[in-house]
Amino acid sequence: MKKILLLSSIALATLTISCREEFLETTPTETIGDAPVQTKLNGLYLMMVNTGTGGTDLDHDDFGQKGYDIYSDMLSQDMVLEGLNYGWYSNLANLSAPVDFTRNENYKPWRYYYRIVAGANDVIDGLGGTDAVPSTDEAKYAMGQAKAMRAYAYFYLMQFFTKEYNASEPAIPLYKKSQMPAAPKSSQQEVYALIVDDLTKAITYLDGFERANKGVIDQGVAKGLLAYTYAAMGQYTQAATLSKDIISNYGYPATTRAQAIRMVQSTGSAASGGGFNDLATPSWMWGFDLAVVNGLDLVSWWGQVDVFTYSYAGAGDRKGIDMGLYNSMRADDYRRNQFVVSTPARNYPGNKFFDPNRVSMGQRQVITDYLYMRVDEFYMLAAESLAKTGQEGEAKTILKNYLQTRIADVSYIDALSGTSLQNEIYKNTRLEFWGEGKSYLAMKRNKATVTRGSNHLFFVGQSFPYNDERLYLKIPQQEILNNPNF
Repeated sequence: MKKILLLSSIALATLTISCREEFLETTPTETIGDAPVQTKLNGLYLMMVNTGTGGTDLDHDDFGQKGYDIYSDMLSQDMVLEGLNYGWYSNLANLSAPVDFTRNENYKPWRYYYRIVAGANDVIDGLGGTDAVPSTDEAKYAMGQAKAMRAYAYFYLMQFFTKEYNASEPAIPLYKKSQMPAAPKSSQQEVYALIVDDLTKAITYLDGFERANKGVIDQGVAKGLLAYTYAAMGQYTQAATLSKDIISNYGYPATTRAQAIRMVQSTGSAASGGGFNDLATPSWMWGFDLAVVNGLDLVSWWGQVDVFTYSYAGAGDRKGIDMGLYNSMRADDYRRNQFVVSTPARNYPGNKFFDPNRVSMGQRQVITDYLYMRVDEFYMLAAESLAKTGQEGEAKTILKNYLQTRIADVSYIDALSGTSLQNEIYKNTRLEFWGEGKSYLAMKRNKATVTRGSNHLFFVGQSFPYNDERLYLKIPQQEILNNPNF
C-alpha cells in the first residue's frame, strides 16, 4: 500500500509556507527530539515536491526539483517539447527565456533553491551554526542532512546560473546563516568551497545514520552529490573514487533491463512491469514516495511528462527524446524500447515513465514516485572520470559491464580510446538518464556541442555549444532590483 514518507501533519503545515522568512527561527535550539529541527528538515524534503515553491501561485511548471529537472533536460536539448497547445516550457524550447532576466523561468529556480538554502541555514543555526560540531548522534545526523541540502541547492544554482566552471569568476550570493543581509556575488571558488565543505562534513556526520526511507539524505546520497560536485569542477580523480565507493559499498544493485524498460507485451496487457515509477526499485538511492496526501495532480512532473497521467503530456504537449539522439542508438540497444515513436518523427517515453495502469490520461491524483538519484549514475560517472584521467582500461571495463544489460553486443567498446571513448560514455549517459535531469550536468562537464534533431519545434538542425548564452539562466530581475550589491 502506498504511504507518505513523512508525517501528514508536517506535509500539511509545509504546504502553507509561502516565503523565505517563514523558515526563520528566532530562538535556535539544539534539542533534536523536539519538533522544530525535525519539522524543518522534513519541510525541506517536502519543498522538493510541493507546488508553488518557486514563488508562483498559477504556474504549472512550478513544482520543486522535478520541475527544474525538466528545465535542465530542455536546456541540454535532449528533451523536446513536441506541442504548443498550452505554452508551458515554450520559452525554454525557443531559448528566449534564458537570455531575458525578466522572465519567470529565471526567477522560479532562483527562488526555489535559495528557499532551500534559507531553510537549511535555519536548521544549521539551530544546531549551533556552520562551524559547530554537534555532540550527539541525533544532532550530527540532523546537521549532516541540513548541510547536504544546502550543498544540493548551491550546486544546482551554480549549474543553472553560471556559464561554465571558472573559479575566479563572480557567481551568486553566498549565505551561510539565516537572516543575513543581502550579499554580493561570491566567486565560483568560494561557492564550490562551501559545497565541498558541507558535503564532506555531511558524509562524516551521517556515518552510521539509518534513514527511515529513501526520501531522506543519507551518507551514500551525500557522497553522490559530492561526486557530481568534483566532476563539475573537473576534479575527476575524486569523482571516480567517490563513484566507485558508492557502487561497491552501499548495497544498491544496478537497474536491470527488466526494471528499466517495459518491453513489448501482449495487446491489452494491463500488467506492465519495468519503468521508473516506484521508489522501491532497489537501484534508487534518493526519491520521494508520493501519495494522495501530497496533493499532486496535473501540476507535477508526471503531469508534464507521462501520457498516462491526466495533464499536459496526455493532452498533446508531449516531451520526447531528441530524434538525433534517439537515432544515435545502436540497433541492438534495448533502450529504444523505452520510447514510443510515430511518423512524422514524434515520440514519448511511454515505456520508461508511465503510470502502471497505462490508461491514457488516467492518473488524476499522482502516486507514481519521484526519482532524484540512482546508483547507475555512478557507473557512468566513474567511467567518465576514469577515461578523463587516463585510466581507459578500467573505464571500458565499467562501461562494458554496465551496458551489457542495455546493448546486445558491447564488444565495439574495446576499440575505443581517447576522445571516441569519452564521447561514447557521454552519449550513453544521455541515453541512460534521459528525462532524469542529468543530461545538462553531463553537457557542461563534457563541454559538449549539441545539435537539435528533426522533432524540435525551433532551431531544427542548429548546434549549440555548452556555454552558449541561451543555455544557462540569468540572475532574475527581482534579485537585481532588491539586492543593493548588484
